[in-house]
Amino acid sequence: MTITACIAKIDAKPEHREKVLFELSKIIAPTRQENGCISYDMYIDNSNSCVFMFYENWASEKDLDRHMESSHVSQCFEIIDDMLDSVEVTKLTKFET
Repeated sequence: MTITACIAKIDAKPEHREKVLFELSKIIAPTRQENGCISYDMYIDNSNSCVFMFYENWASEKDLDRHMESSHVSQCFEIIDDMLDSVEVTKLTKFET
């Protein structure tokens, strides 16, 4: 099985940090219940508390794509879109030797 990893970096505007944190935290539990979700963890940058990082592992890229289109993710980003400075999403495939 080829696992697809994802690192998502979300940079909140300082004045909206708490609201962004609240909204992002609401998508963790439903995401962990999605088909193909192996792990889904959110981190806060130690040097900039406005930066949130998600480290995710998915059974396939198709599962990750479905997650990105899920209603809970869409609703979250509709709410926080204008509260963000940037969003970066990197999809990765584990190198096997």
